[in-house]
Amino acid sequence: MSGVVDNATPPPPLALTIGDPAGIGGEITLKAWRRLRTDAAALPFFLIGDANHLESVSRNSAIAAPIQIIESPAEATDVFPHALPVLHTPLPIEAIAGTPNPGNAGAVLASIETAVRLVEAGQAAAVVTNPIHKQSLYQAGFGFPGHTEFLASLAGIATPPVMMLACPSLRVVPVTVHVSLREAINSLSTETIVAISMITADALKNDFAIAKPRIAIAGLNPHAGEGGGMGREEETIIGPAIDELQKRGVDSSGPWPPDTLFHAAARSGYDAAICMYHDQALIPIKTIDFDGAVNVTLGLPFVRTSPDHGTAFDIAGSGQAKETSLLAAIAMAADMAHRRNAR
Repeated sequence: MSGVVDNATPPPPLALTIGDPAGIGGEITLKAWRRLRTDAAALPFFLIGDANHLESVSRNSAIAAPIQIIESPAEATDVFPHALPVLHTPLPIEAIAGTPNPGNAGAVLASIETAVRLVEAGQAAAVVTNPIHKQSLYQAGFGFPGHTEFLASLAGIATPPVMMLACPSLRVVPVTVHVSLREAINSLSTETIVAISMITADALKNDFAIAKPRIAIAGLNPHAGEGGGMGREEETIIGPAIDELQKRGVDSSGPWPPDTLFHAAARSGYDAAICMYHDQALIPIKTIDFDGAVNVTLGLPFVRTSPDHGTAFDIAGSGQAKETSLLAAIAMAADMAHRRNAR
């Protein structure tokens, strides 16, 4: 199912983080393992989390899956066909499905940091993160807006990484992410649009094997400003960014009216759409493929993907959670890891 790149020496296994233990991360991980354990083409994975918690999730959610503690990622490949490999990191407080507890924030963050360090050490091929609950982390003193910024800090990079949401029929990249709409508009700049579009074009070449990426740039205002009658950002900020990208050899076009950029015929004309704010990017992709979209971070020195959904506390512990997006995130991480390994 992964469509991996042929390579004589396969990369090491993927590292999955636990996410918020009160959410659905454990359930979808168990379901993903059940789906992939007999798939010879799938890259094995291991979970960084509390093995006892996973066994409890398995029992309470009626998701039969044996759990096996491993001492190092190197053991995961042999264990994976018959048990879910878990790099055991105990939770300080027993997790209750649907009830997040800031007391477990340290373990949640430790899982992410461990995954990053293992990838940096060459012991894991990529980081696949299960959903976190930001409010619980904030209550525990977490000083980052979200996963993406925390990962950038762990990687030691000053340039903010880029969030792409991807499914088979659409890739979108928001220029501004987790800020208010007012702040998003005020913070738009030609330089930021150019920088994000360049990172996107490079990722499409190197991680998605698109030799000549086509980038569509969305407008900000209705009808892309209607020649300045509905706003001038297209003329003063976005248009100059497109000109600069074209000077740098990037096949970019726009600014396109956002309300006509995402129908099927329009999508066939580009490989990724650069959007001006969070909802302009996420509404179309979640409408097109709510269960299968993947969050992938561009601009990091390692591969990171994630399901494009949250912790779903309302159904946590019921066994109803769908593993579709996690499976897509695992497959995308494997593809990207194989391509980087081949290079």
